[in-house]
Amino acid sequence: MRIVLAATGASGALYLQRLLDHLRGGGHELHLVLSGYARQVVKEEIGALRLPAGVIEHSDKSMNAPFASGSARFDAMVIVPCSMGTLGRIAAGTSESLILRAADVFLKERRPLILVPRETPWNLIHARNAVAVLEAGARLLPAMPSFYSRPGTIEAAIDTVVWRILDQLGIDSPNACRWQEPPGG
Repeated sequence: MRIVLAATGASGALYLQRLLDHLRGGGHELHLVLSGYARQVVKEEIGALRLPAGVIEHSDKSMNAPFASGSARFDAMVIVPCSMGTLGRIAAGTSESLILRAADVFLKERRPLILVPRETPWNLIHARNAVAVLEAGARLLPAMPSFYSRPGTIEAAIDTVVWRILDQLGIDSPNACRWQEPPGG
């Protein structure tokens, strides 16, 4: 698959890192864009990202990325974490950065756009923006870990969300714990 991964300024850099870890070695073409605030959050929360070999990085200030155009054939885009400010700008259809332009392209081309907000609580503006992106065709997957797998570490709890992201991408996750199924079942 050709996948665009992006992160914006919400706390939750570990979600992006664990997604990268799960995609490592999967034969996917991965493109990565971090907003300026996402870079700060990564530094504060985990120090630095461990990128799989071959990840292609793009500046959020550049529009010279293939996925900034609908004519480029990409399979999906994931914004993890997605700040509520970014979600609101996507809902409004602004395209002043590469992340926002790419999100707009994925919506207009009817390709999977998966937004993973982590912020809480929400106000009415957040809820209305969430409805707007859902109506436009985005998939909203809030970073809400499950606990029936009895995760014993932060990474294990994070993985319960990452497994759901992988499910939305149609990528098999053999170690995923599913309700009332044995792991790998």
